[in-house]
Amino acid sequence: MRCLVGQALSPAVAFLLLAAHAQAQTNLFDLKGDIGTTPKTGSIEFDAATGEYKLTGGGANIWGTEDAGYFTWKRISGDVTLTADIRFIGTGAVAHRKAVLMVRQDLTPGSAYADVALHGDGLTSLQYRPSAGAATQEIRSTITGPVRIRIQRSGNSFTIFAGKPGEALTPAGPQVVTLSDPVYVGLGICSHDANVLETAVFSNVALQQPQRYRSKITVYDVASHKTETVYSADQVIEAPNWSRNGKFLLVNTGGNLYRLPVGVSDPKLDKLDLGDGGYRCNNDHDFTRDGKRLAFSASSPNSRQSQVWLAQADGSGAKLMTPLAPSYFHGWSPDGKWLAFVGQRDGKFTLFRVPAEGGEEQKLTGKGYDDGPEYSPDGKFIYFNSNRGGGWDIWRMPPDGAGPGDAKAEKVTSDDWEDWFPHFSPDGKWMLIFSFPQGTPNHNDKMDGVALRLMPAPGKKLKAAKPETLLKFFGGQGTINVNSWSPDSRKFAFVVYEKL
Repeated sequence: MRCLVGQALSPAVAFLLLAAHAQAQTNLFDLKGDIGTTPKTGSIEFDAATGEYKLTGGGANIWGTEDAGYFTWKRISGDVTLTADIRFIGTGAVAHRKAVLMVRQDLTPGSAYADVALHGDGLTSLQYRPSAGAATQEIRSTITGPVRIRIQRSGNSFTIFAGKPGEALTPAGPQVVTLSDPVYVGLGICSHDANVLETAVFSNVALQQPQRYRSKITVYDVASHKTETVYSADQVIEAPNWSRNGKFLLVNTGGNLYRLPVGVSDPKLDKLDLGDGGYRCNNDHDFTRDGKRLAFSASSPNSRQSQVWLAQADGSGAKLMTPLAPSYFHGWSPDGKWLAFVGQRDGKFTLFRVPAEGGEEQKLTGKGYDDGPEYSPDGKFIYFNSNRGGGWDIWRMPPDGAGPGDAKAEKVTSDDWEDWFPHFSPDGKWMLIFSFPQGTPNHNDKMDGVALRLMPAPGKKLKAAKPETLLKFFGGQGTINVNSWSPDSRKFAFVVYEKL
């Protein structure tokens, strides 16, 4: 299951905070200047005592196929969040003067971009030009005249937020705009009348980026105990699934799914086309045993929270399986008739299944925080991780649920590790467990000392589990959320991370 992204910036996420605060008032931006046709030259004043930016600029508009205004920027690669409180100076000559927080591909007037624009009359919107020279489009916020605005880039997905300081900000979007790194991120102003200049003050400006990682997609050979890095990139790549024909791994990065060929000298990520649904995929996805269908979890324009979708193996024909959200897929029944998933209902994460042919979700558990449901290859049990016993352990239950009071749930592992995500080899001989150091409260972070542990698959009658530790490394969220065994049960894939 992927951690949720809320309206506020989560303290659990390690951000590199670049905002200037009381005793470190530095200019966050490197350069400045006019963009497009601006008969009157703009300017900027930075107050080191308060951290405020006073931008003055002209220009006919930031809209249409070309922009004109004043911009101060910093070149950045990767995800970014820019927040500021804004106030205009004076009544203004035109109601649609704009103060913006902007992410641009380049500094040409017709550049692709996304911004959050606060107009002089209070209108607030996510403006975006999907490609160079295209017409600008917008998604309007429901908030009028906010004080605080924010734009958030996650991969190629942009979301804006608006509201008052100290209160939860209201989102609008997301919208996909494909921009290549590095991008230009900064503050801008446009007078909406090229013959006049307008001024806005940007205060409490925060420019934030998440910790960046290198991802190493790695394959472990069970017989030789050797590992091989098959692909490496300076971005977060997650959750490899092995295709049923053994020819590629399915991974997610930047909200999209990709095929990664295996057994070739120079593999490249090949994007899986999921159609026009605007899906932002997370790290919960897998194929049916026959390889004909694909389940994946994703947010979409209709739901900012994750839902479970079912498509053909090539990504076509996606249909919604779980109207309620958030929901995160984790496992197929061996016969392909059921999808097992974890869903948050009434503030609690519990397990469910839903028929592949469609229908109502069926609740399987009711105690503790449960996650990671996966069917045993014979279909007789669903294994999952739960903290119902205090720490995180692997449990199992019949495929139709744990019954009243979860009386049919059985505890499988019990040691000092925090165990997550049981994954069975296709031949049914092995169960792989992803384990965190003792006391780790969840699986949302990346850390040193996580482990992959292997044990014989439990039988009908449980015996004391003694998993063997295969590897310890730096990993966590995205390492091995879903089943990643090769079809011949000889290897499995996972992701090792390195801080950049």
